[in-house]
Amino acid sequence: MIQRIEPGPGQESVWDYPRPPRLEDCDLQIEIVFNGVTIVSSCRTKRVLETTHPPVYYIPPEDIQMQYLSQTPRSSFCEWKGLAGYYTLTVGNRRVDNVAWFYPNPTPEFLPLQNYVAFYAEPMERCTVAGEIVKPQPGNFYGGWITSRVVGPFKSAPGTWVSV
Repeated sequence: MIQRIEPGPGQESVWDYPRPPRLEDCDLQIEIVFNGVTIVSSCRTKRVLETTHPPVYYIPPEDIQMQYLSQTPRSSFCEWKGLAGYYTLTVGNRRVDNVAWFYPNPTPEFLPLQNYVAFYAEPMERCTVAGEIVKPQPGNFYGGWITSRVVGPFKSAPGTWVSV
């Protein structure tokens, strides 16, 4: 049986996040560095909070070095947010396919996310939230960012496959 970790002061438990997920504004400094280049620097992000998932941060395109991104043919569907498109990131001699995603026409509840971009943390040189280096959510599909502010266990970690 999976045991919820009790959050300490200043922490959130992903088991207290709602389902369906909640969208909220976030003014914490978000930075992403890839191949020595700061791709993202923003204090105007949005985060999606969903039961058992670490937060996913969505960045406004104006705070992203979009010249390094190219849209790919890949798509996926989220029952809450709608149809997602993907980007490949290329900086110098390094490239990561389908490393970022966005919703060009999200559902009405998630319309504020339109064209905001989320990134998988794993292939990046560094992703930070308020200066803290994040750990990527386990697995290769969900794109949550784990910091000391959030406790699990998290969906997709070994032994956490559950229906919620």
